[in-house]
Amino acid sequence: MTTAATGGPRTYQVRTYGCQMNVHDSERISGLLERAGYVRAGEADDTPDVVVFNTCAVRENADNRLYGNLGHLRPVKDRHPGMQIAVGGCLAQKDRGDIVRRAPWVDVVFGTHNIGSLPVLLERARHNAAAEVEILESLDVFPSTLPTRRESTYAGWVSISVGCNNTCTFCIVPALRGKEKDRRPGDILNEVRALVDEGVLEVTLLGQNVNSYGVEFGDRYAFGKLLRACGEIDGLERVRFTSPHPKDFTDDVIAAMAETPNVCHSLHMPLQSGSDEVLRAMRRSYRSERYLSIIEKVRAAMPDAAITTDIIVGFPGETEADFERTLDVVREARFSSAFTFQYSKRPGTPAATMDGQLPKQVVQERYERLIACVEEITWAENRKLVGETVEVLVAVGEGRKDERTGRMSGRARDGRLVHFATGADGRPGEAGAIRPGDIVHTTITYAAPHHLNADGEPLSHRRTRAGDAAEAGRSPRTPGVLLGLPTVGAPAATPAPTTGCTVSH
Repeated sequence: MTTAATGGPRTYQVRTYGCQMNVHDSERISGLLERAGYVRAGEADDTPDVVVFNTCAVRENADNRLYGNLGHLRPVKDRHPGMQIAVGGCLAQKDRGDIVRRAPWVDVVFGTHNIGSLPVLLERARHNAAAEVEILESLDVFPSTLPTRRESTYAGWVSISVGCNNTCTFCIVPALRGKEKDRRPGDILNEVRALVDEGVLEVTLLGQNVNSYGVEFGDRYAFGKLLRACGEIDGLERVRFTSPHPKDFTDDVIAAMAETPNVCHSLHMPLQSGSDEVLRAMRRSYRSERYLSIIEKVRAAMPDAAITTDIIVGFPGETEADFERTLDVVREARFSSAFTFQYSKRPGTPAATMDGQLPKQVVQERYERLIACVEEITWAENRKLVGETVEVLVAVGEGRKDERTGRMSGRARDGRLVHFATGADGRPGEAGAIRPGDIVHTTITYAAPHHLNADGEPLSHRRTRAGDAAEAGRSPRTPGVLLGLPTVGAPAATPAPTTGCTVSH
């Protein structure tokens, strides 16, 4: 079917909120829609035929943000008959039919377990002129069997598991994503190879708890083995992973990180709190001493490791002494960065009904002290790198001031953000122009709490296939498996076969 306005194929836009898992799910949503005949709306197109919201339910303001955006779209839809709005993701899994009751102009609601149903639901809603709400209680097919439109030419997400078996009292994710489901190692490695065949240089292995990977097939050392197997893939230059859980973090993973050359010395290890009492109330099955012992082992094996974390301030019952203990652990751990959050009550979680909910002003004051402590440490750690040479994978959209300053931006191997001068030969339009996806070596000249600058001439610049693809406007696509979904408009061309293609289950 074509759009009524232009007679061309129907256009779509995906708006993503939340974690890396949602970002990767949005790549799958885009892949599904394009396989079904839709085309992505241009950046200037404010009236696409389909708008998909891929939502998050972790933060307290997630509901307000979604319904506010839906409200803004209502008059746009009223002016454009045939426009459709779909809501998916964790908030859809939680609120279900309530979304249509609160915003009756929504056409489709789908959950975290049935992303692959979206094209069918859109077609059905259009045919029946009625909202379609479909929420499954468990995974229909593993999401990586779905076609994926990758957003980056140089870096790709690869899911190794979905769901979570932990029962943290503040977290609603297990209720919305379900129990952990692991992919087989061969399937994961085939997807990684397919991405590398497309020119991708960096992959991030993705799971709610990557360190418990293998629980389904009875191998507690499976994650370390997977890291080592990634090290054997020619052309794969960087391997990252997120997120591990301290309770499952084993010495073999540290050894695999240290001994596998393409695994980056970059570790995101959620702390949440430095107080053992708060950790117990959170149902986090480790204590601060165990956490710090992991950090010590990582630094012994990889002295250059950059360690980042998540911290929640103001959990119910948190005392001033508890908070001070968190500051003590932050000072001892010497994080290179920290994602800090004020506790947010989420209906459906045990913590939401706990005694000792803290006043907003207490939480805010502690939060500000935590930020000051973290930034003092990250700035000091970053200053140690001034004068050092770093390898930067050039990225898109990392530097908000790049156009004004004439710099480009990217990530060092340890994950730190680097803004660098391109030099005369590396400017856009020059024969040696530096492109997203290329590799640059440069010397750090300045450090701030959240980034590094390199204002001298690059020491070296390596053009890559990822850079070629970025210059040509191509993005990798992994086809997955798609059965019985309707097409819209002209059928898509059959993709050329690739080596190491994505496998089915």
